[in-house]
Amino acid sequence: MGIAVVTGATYVCTFGTVPGVLKAAQAKVLAGGAPAAVISDVAPMAAITPCGLCTTVSNPAVAAATAAALGVLTPQPCIPAPVGTWLGSRAPQIAGTPGLSSEAKLLCSYGGLISVVSPGQTKVMY
Repeated sequence: MGIAVVTGATYVCTFGTVPGVLKAAQAKVLAGGAPAAVISDVAPMAAITPCGLCTTVSNPAVAAATAAALGVLTPQPCIPAPVGTWLGSRAPQIAGTPGLSSEAKLLCSYGGLISVVSPGQTKVMY
């Protein structure tokens, strides 16, 4: 059973250097006093914030910087590039869209896997 993910939740990407922070798009349904997130909360820079620096050469910016550094891995600022919606969430619907629970994962187009570290609250469980 997972915990409801809300605005302020933190997540990590396998290729990021710091956690990012989630912001739920809807603000009508609260869980633990904060807006509850749904699986479609994936808008880059709005719902999904950067995870510090990106460290994978499948990211064109990292590949270019690494090539310019003669093959020395040169991380570049993370620009979130989520693929689809959050997967594996087991939460009830919120305003017609499945809610987001703490066990869900999100794929990045550069090959990273984004996982919830802290759901942002601890009171509402699914």
